[in-house]
Amino acid sequence: MKMTGAHAICESLISEGVEIIFGYPGGAIMPTYDALYDVRDRLKHVLVRHEQGAGHAAQGYARATGKVGVALATSGPGSTNLVTAMMDATMDSTPIVCITGQVASHLLGTDAFQESDIMGMSIPATKWCTQVSDPAEIPAVLAKAFHIAQDGRPGPVLVDITKDAQISEMDFSYQHHIETIDTSKLYPHKYQDLSQLELAAELLNNAKKPFMLLGHGVLISQAEKQAVELADKSGIPTACTLLGLSAMAPDHELYVGMPGMHGNYGANLLTNEADVIIAIGMRFDDRITGRLDQYGSKAKFIHIDIDPSEMNKNVLNTASIVADAGVALDALLPLVNEQKHPEWIAEYRRCDEIEYKKVIKNDIFPTKGPLHMGEAVRKISDLTSGDAIVVSDVGQHQMVTARYYNYRNPNSHITSGGLGTMGFSLPAAIGAQMGRLDKQVIAIMGDGGFQMNLQEMATLHQEGAPLKVVILNNSHLGMVRQWQEMFFDERYSFVGMENPDFVALSKGFYVDAERVEDREDLEGAIQRMLDAPGPRLLEVVVQNMHNVFPMVATGDSVSQVRLD
Repeated sequence: MKMTGAHAICESLISEGVEIIFGYPGGAIMPTYDALYDVRDRLKHVLVRHEQGAGHAAQGYARATGKVGVALATSGPGSTNLVTAMMDATMDSTPIVCITGQVASHLLGTDAFQESDIMGMSIPATKWCTQVSDPAEIPAVLAKAFHIAQDGRPGPVLVDITKDAQISEMDFSYQHHIETIDTSKLYPHKYQDLSQLELAAELLNNAKKPFMLLGHGVLISQAEKQAVELADKSGIPTACTLLGLSAMAPDHELYVGMPGMHGNYGANLLTNEADVIIAIGMRFDDRITGRLDQYGSKAKFIHIDIDPSEMNKNVLNTASIVADAGVALDALLPLVNEQKHPEWIAEYRRCDEIEYKKVIKNDIFPTKGPLHMGEAVRKISDLTSGDAIVVSDVGQHQMVTARYYNYRNPNSHITSGGLGTMGFSLPAAIGAQMGRLDKQVIAIMGDGGFQMNLQEMATLHQEGAPLKVVILNNSHLGMVRQWQEMFFDERYSFVGMENPDFVALSKGFYVDAERVEDREDLEGAIQRMLDAPGPRLLEVVVQNMHNVFPMVATGDSVSQVRLD
């Protein structure tokens, strides 16, 4: 079938089952936008207000649905504005395909108008990137792009397509990448090394104080059920990393919270008492380990991850298992013994009591003074019965949301983890909501993060998605202010924010909004937000000098976790 390269892009996306793309037009991608006009009944396009918003929306869509998210942008600043989202997707293993226009091939290297070396910029920010100047290559390249984005450890792919390749004609046919390669040499063992499974089982069977960490990889592989089954069978206290939250229900008898810099007291303090630590689908990030040479000081490590490059990168493993989390757990489960560790679990519960008295009680049940972030988040959790998909931004509110929202469903917590991108939440939540119209999606952000990408309120209005936006407004860059208080002698350097009227701003985007400052009004305001049939914003004015605890300071061991 004869068609232009631009039409081939559209037909390739449709062949991959893409239903929604997020993008922003411009000169070098205009032929593709012209082709999109012809397929608008088969391929929905969401017009964002900034290309970074397109990338984050594609991320949110991918995280919420398990499908590949797609972002579309023009050359020059359009493509460079996608780099932050691509880097974020790399750090958090999110499958997105970014398609950018490029100047005509005869102009490459001439510093033409809106030319940028997006390939050079994107190599460290993507799983794979390529440039296409021959229209005949478009279907095969896009098929490969979608395969790479999802295969093994997911990640972002960039396909940069010159303007002349979009305009020129080609003979279109489409084959999925898996159909065009010899899979006998690649599958099913491309990423698998299960040779140390029996050693891992032996370690667990002989452990007196085992500890399990569930990361994002458990959710990506949809292995939550097997992970919980392993915990139940072996009696292992289990924590979920920031990106692993929702892999185990918070009321499970073996759940001990979140580890890391602002994680739970027991999940940090007792790490150095564990004799075996099994980590599944996580990478021992510095925000989890604290001081690395004092992390798990008495433990032997079992590491399960699909990415072989993560093995022995930060901690030295006794048993390394390279595999999809679900595959590894299915193979491991029959090898482990039925066990209970009541005394070991009791140590975590004693830590829980200490943390509740010193931190949690005041965070979620304050009786006087300004509203706290914790009580707002817990009230949202209670009124939604923990059933919403929550998309948080980056900062103090992110840690509070991670700690105090009770995630009842797997894959219901979305945030920027590895890159820590402020401005992530609003566009990512729009993408998540448009991908999951069957679920209530709530974006929770600080006043600083909201202002990073607030222009996407116009996208929210235009699409009419029923997203609920919550701003926890402390009039500061709260996490930076906390560090300045604790580690820089209270020298508050440029962290106070004179904010706009967020309610008026939201209404200026034709999104209804409300502000709440008093404790007695909080529940009603949240309920009105949740009951609204369309999008709605709620600004919650909270204490402006509140610090988030527990805390493991940079350079400290996890056993030095602070409660104040």
